[in-house]
Amino acid sequence: MASLDKPPVGTTTVKWRFPAMHPEGRKYVLIVGVAALLAAVWLGWFWTWPLIGLGIWVAAFFRDPVRVTPQGDGLIVAPADGLVTMVQRVPLPPELAGPNGLGDKPLVRVSIFMSVFDVHINRTPVAGTIRQVVYISGKFLNADLDKASDENERQHIVVETRDGQRIGFTQIAGLVARRIVGFVKPGDMVVAGQRVGLIRFGSRVDVFLPEGIEPQVALGQRSIAGETVLGRPAMPAASGIAQ
Repeated sequence: MASLDKPPVGTTTVKWRFPAMHPEGRKYVLIVGVAALLAAVWLGWFWTWPLIGLGIWVAAFFRDPVRVTPQGDGLIVAPADGLVTMVQRVPLPPELAGPNGLGDKPLVRVSIFMSVFDVHINRTPVAGTIRQVVYISGKFLNADLDKASDENERQHIVVETRDGQRIGFTQIAGLVARRIVGFVKPGDMVVAGQRVGLIRFGSRVDVFLPEGIEPQVALGQRSIAGETVLGRPAMPAASGIAQ
């Protein structure tokens, strides 16, 4: 009998570790750190402590935890941490429609709202090849509003899987967010759950599920980027009743 004190051969133990900070956040932490140092020298600790707290929050905002992406044919995973605020069939944005995009029929859109306390690293929902990256400048309305999909600064990404299926998702800047940072370009090959960008300080990500994919999340559910399954292929209808 295998010992309960040791893992089986070929396995290892996994321990929690403090999330690393994404390099994109280092300059902001440095700026706040310098401001805190100057405040300590010239203004005193009354002004220094709030700046130290701000620096800790900025470092936490840019945290980049390790994620384990589920494996399975046809699975579509969440590209963002946050609250599921919409699961509804809607017309496609013009930038994602057409023969070079996702087609012309309405698709189910799953919207994930990221507060300033959520991880803001975005990940690809499927493995494949990046076919489109379309950036649109715009307003900075509350990302929780439906019209933010059409009016806010946003970036559309289309990924084509190995079997030719295309999945589109959109990064949308919000009320506080002021920049979408992309890590990929057309032609890049990605694996499911790979980091593809981030949005600074509060935002939303929309995912358009292809036909034949059933949503696996509900309104009000929280998603975890790279781990939560948003959709999976619909089960075929039973051809008869088992005897």
